[in-house]
Amino acid sequence: MIDTLTDSTATSPARAGWREWAALPVLVLAVVLLAIDATVLSLAVPALSRDLAPTATELLWIGDVYSFALAGLLVTMGTLADRIGRKRMLLMGAVAFGAASVFAAFAPTAGMLILARALLGVAAATLMPSTLSLIRQMFRDPTQRRTAIAIWSAGASAGAALGPIVGGALLEHFSWGSVFLINVPVMIVMVVAGAFLLRESRDPRPGRLDVLSAALSIVAVVGVVLAIKELATHGVSWLAAAVVVVGVIAGVVFVRRQRTLAVPLIDLELFRNRAFSGSVLADLIGVLGFSGMIFFLSQYFQLVRGYGPLEAGLRELPAALASVVVVVIVSRVVGRLGMGRAIATGLLVGAAGLVLLAVAEGADSYLWLAGALALVGLGVGLAVTLTTDAVVSAVPPRKAGAASAVSETAYELGVALGIALLGSLQVVVYRLVLDVPSSVSPQTAAAVRESLASATAAIGGSDAPQAVEVLQHAQHAFTIGMQTTAVIAAVIMSVAAIVAWRVIPSTRVDASARRR
Repeated sequence: MIDTLTDSTATSPARAGWREWAALPVLVLAVVLLAIDATVLSLAVPALSRDLAPTATELLWIGDVYSFALAGLLVTMGTLADRIGRKRMLLMGAVAFGAASVFAAFAPTAGMLILARALLGVAAATLMPSTLSLIRQMFRDPTQRRTAIAIWSAGASAGAALGPIVGGALLEHFSWGSVFLINVPVMIVMVVAGAFLLRESRDPRPGRLDVLSAALSIVAVVGVVLAIKELATHGVSWLAAAVVVVGVIAGVVFVRRQRTLAVPLIDLELFRNRAFSGSVLADLIGVLGFSGMIFFLSQYFQLVRGYGPLEAGLRELPAALASVVVVVIVSRVVGRLGMGRAIATGLLVGAAGLVLLAVAEGADSYLWLAGALALVGLGVGLAVTLTTDAVVSAVPPRKAGAASAVSETAYELGVALGIALLGSLQVVVYRLVLDVPSSVSPQTAAAVRESLASATAAIGGSDAPQAVEVLQHAQHAFTIGMQTTAVIAAVIMSVAAIVAWRVIPSTRVDASARRR
C-alpha cells in the first residue's frame, strides 16, 4: 500500500502497531551493519596489504572512497527514494550492498578493491536515508517516533563499537575478505524480512528530478569532504585549495539553482525553520567534537595501554551501551525540558564526559575511562537522537527522504571535520610535547616524531633502556595530545549546546502523548 498522505497533520496521529515495531529491527539492522562496515576495515589493513600490496595512495583510497561516495550521494538518494519508493530503495540498496561486499571480499587487486569500496558507498547512500525516512512514515506519534529514532541511533552507536570487536574476532580465524563477507547473510535477512514487513511509501507529488542539481550536490559535498581529508593528511596544498574552490562554487550554484526550481532537490525554505536549521547545525558541531575524540581512542588503548585490537574494542563498549539507555529516557527528558533544552543537555553531558575522559587518560584504573565513555555515549546519544528527530519531524512525511539525507550529510561532514581538525590538533600537540634525545639515530627520531604508531613500529620491540625510555616519552606525549584534544572537543560540544539552547524551540509538545 502506497502512503499518499497530504501535509495536513491530525491532532492525534495514528499510533504504530505490531507490524511497525516488528519492521523496526530490519531498519536498525541496516544501520548497525553500515556502522560496523565503516570501522571494521582499519583492522584488516595489515592483512590486505600483505595480499594486495597496495601503494600508499591506493591504501588511502581504499579507506576514503567509501565515505566520499556515501557523503556525496546522500542528498540525491534521499530525494530519489521519495520519488520511487523508500521500501524499494532500501531493498535495492541491500541487494547492491551484499553484491558489492562479495566483490570486495574477493578483489584480486588494490584497484578492484577501491572500485568495490566505492560501490559499497553508493549502496550505503541508498540505505541510510531510506531507513530514517521509513521510520518517519511508520511512526507518526511523536513519542513513538522518538523512541524508534533512539533505537535507530543506538544501533548506529553499537555498530561503530562492534566494528573492532567483530573485525578482531574474524581476522583471528579468517582472511581479510571475511570482514566483507559477513555483510551478505545480514543483507539476505534484511531483504526477506523487509519485503514482508515494510510498507511502501513515497511522495505523491514528487515532480521531476533535476539531474544538474544532483550533480552539483555531489560535487559540493565530495569537494568539501575531500578537501578536509587532504588537509588532515598532507596539510595545506594546492590540491586542497583547488578542491575547496570547486566544492564551494558547486555549492553556491546549487543553492542559487534551488531557488529557481519549481520542485527543488532540497527545499531551502526548510532552513527558515529554527528547529530544522538549529538541529542540523547542532548535530554537525556535536558530531565533530565526538568523532574527533573517538577516532584516536582505539590507538590510545592499543599503543598506550597495551591492549590488543579485540580488547581495545571491548573497552570502548561503555559508550555504546550508554547510548542504549537513551531509548528509555528520551521521551521523559524532552517532555520535561522541551526539544532545544533537551538537545543542549545531552551535548553538555557529552562535554562533561569528554572532560572526565581527559582526566581519566592519565589515571591507572580503567574504571574512570569506562565512566567517562558512558557519559559521552549517553550525552551524544541523546543529542543525536533528538536532533535527528527534530530534522525529520520538521518536514511533511512525503519529504522525509530529503530531510533524512540532510541529517545524514550533516553527520558525515561532522565526522570528517572532527577527524581532520581534532586529529590535526592531536598530532600538533604530540610533536610539541615530544622530547627525543639527541643520541637517538636520525631515522628512529624521524619515526618517533611522525606518530606514536610509527614510533612503536620502529622501537617497540627493543628492550634497550634508551628505546624503552623514548617509547614512554612518545606514549606520554600522545596522552597529553589526547587530553588536550578531549578538552577542545568538550568546548566544541558546549558551543553546540549553546546553539541548541538558543536556536531550537523548547515548547513542550508531548504532555498529551505522555498521558495516553
